[in-house]
Amino acid sequence: MKLLPLLRGCLLVLPLLSWAGDAKQTPADTTSAVDGLAWLSGCWQHSQREPGSVEIWSQPAGGMLLGVSRIVVKGQTREFEYLRIHVADGQLAYTAKPSGQAEATFKLLRAEGRSLVFENLAHDFPQRILYRLQPDGSLLARIEGQIKGQAKSRDFPMVRTSCEAPSAP
Repeated sequence: MKLLPLLRGCLLVLPLLSWAGDAKQTPADTTSAVDGLAWLSGCWQHSQREPGSVEIWSQPAGGMLLGVSRIVVKGQTREFEYLRIHVADGQLAYTAKPSGQAEATFKLLRAEGRSLVFENLAHDFPQRILYRLQPDGSLLARIEGQIKGQAKSRDFPMVRTSCEAPSAP
């Protein structure tokens, strides 16, 4: 029965949608909003990158999801990032700490179904971070913004993969 997973997914997202539009939420409501993001949890392989290029998100717990991202080029880590989705100043936020850069926080702009848009117009680039769970189960992350007055974007298509370490020979 495919109806049960669909119904379960709708029930997980409803608290997030109701929370996003209401500024007067209790701590229990904000924790519930974070819990509604369980669909993002797991290991995601960047489908257009070398093996080892992954984004990994924890299960929601304690009002937060923790994540880490790594991009591998020619067998070497070129970029990495520590991530979290949490409540900041009473609002859902995405905070990133990229390799060698200052931490930046982006506030939730929009949540629709299994799609999230975070924004920080004061940040250099990107100003927006988007996540969308595609109908085929893949994940599309996207960054957008302006660089010297020019609109720029970068897509990160990903597929769910195993978080298990390879077995020893």
